[in-house]
Amino acid sequence: MIAAERTRTNWAGNVTYRASGLARPTSVDEVQRLVASTPRLTALGSRHSFNTIADTDALQVSLADLPPVLDVDADRRVVRVAAGMVHSQVAAGLEARGWALANLASLPHISTAGAVATGTHGSGVRNASLAQAVVGLEVVRADGSVAWVDASSPDGALDAHRVALGALGVVTAVELAIEPTFEVATTVHLDLPWDAVLEHFDAVVSDAYSVSLFTSFDDRGARQVWVKHRTDEPAPSVDLVALGARPATGPVHPGENDPAGVTEQGGVPGPWSERLPHFRSSFTPSTGAEIQAEYLVPAGSAVAALQALRPLEPVFAPLLIAAEVRTVAPDTAWLAPSSGRQSVGLHFTFRRDTEAVAAAVERIEQVLAPFDARPHWGKVSGMGAERLHEVYPRLGSFAALARDLDPAGRFRNLFLARVLS
Repeated sequence: MIAAERTRTNWAGNVTYRASGLARPTSVDEVQRLVASTPRLTALGSRHSFNTIADTDALQVSLADLPPVLDVDADRRVVRVAAGMVHSQVAAGLEARGWALANLASLPHISTAGAVATGTHGSGVRNASLAQAVVGLEVVRADGSVAWVDASSPDGALDAHRVALGALGVVTAVELAIEPTFEVATTVHLDLPWDAVLEHFDAVVSDAYSVSLFTSFDDRGARQVWVKHRTDEPAPSVDLVALGARPATGPVHPGENDPAGVTEQGGVPGPWSERLPHFRSSFTPSTGAEIQAEYLVPAGSAVAALQALRPLEPVFAPLLIAAEVRTVAPDTAWLAPSSGRQSVGLHFTFRRDTEAVAAAVERIEQVLAPFDARPHWGKVSGMGAERLHEVYPRLGSFAALARDLDPAGRFRNLFLARVLS
């Protein structure tokens, strides 16, 4: 079914879609017919991208109405899920069956295929992006045919498709690697001084399964340190109190919202599905009226990058809701922001002021240029095509593959035309 044109925006409200209509197919067959008969279309996930990656002046296609599929193959340790299912659905279904994904993003509200397509990640020095868990994808090609891509596909096709920006087809199902369920306990400390952050950075971020630092780049240093400990692993050993931090005495929100919306803290163990995300699926995630940017730098450059960003605190003061520092293990996906290198993500959640954010992002990119920073594909960036090809070495190969698989540009929108040029 194709809905008539009306004003629609992304989740944050900073992008008004220009699409002529929105299709909501209810079967893969319907997706095939739609693709084959439509000159141009763009897949739309859960609308949590902050740029125009899912925008088009043609037709948007949502997969949210495809039948929910969650088929566990215990022998292979994989689960097949419908692409439009959000991670909270997938996580709850897996937990009920005694299985888990290795990692989740901070928001459980995002679609599985959309998170994969943009290289979205959680945190943890051993945890790669969510795309690395993909072991197979079902893709509707530009001619309407269905292709299955996995590790047996030639020419590294799986790694090309793991983070594909919507350029290679409409993904209708994914297979993800799973493991037996586990429990996680989250503790939070406040106001870890900058000296301790910089001197003990590697020890702090690697002290548990998943660690996040939140900062405003002011004199408070890391104003929150979230430590997510797998209870089946050794307990964290870094004494944050001895380094100058203080334990939180109650739940805290990384931004400015009511902490009722965050997942449980205080060191109370719970299922991975209810601890690895920062936010509860039953609440509106994060702040809402915001714009996000993020850059991944090599892990060895993280301390220098943080030091280089600190002088921008006057720029951030009226605009920044929260900045989060996370770690990401190397990916094999061609276009993953952490592809081929241990990385640290420098994430910025800004107030929804488009012009001020654009100016701040320009300053951030200038400061981070010496550190070979790669922007997150689903967040705002001012980086041009030439620079993107420099920081993403496989982008040229990916662009050539996109031309081969979609010679008429059926899946091409202005975002792809810019970054793949």
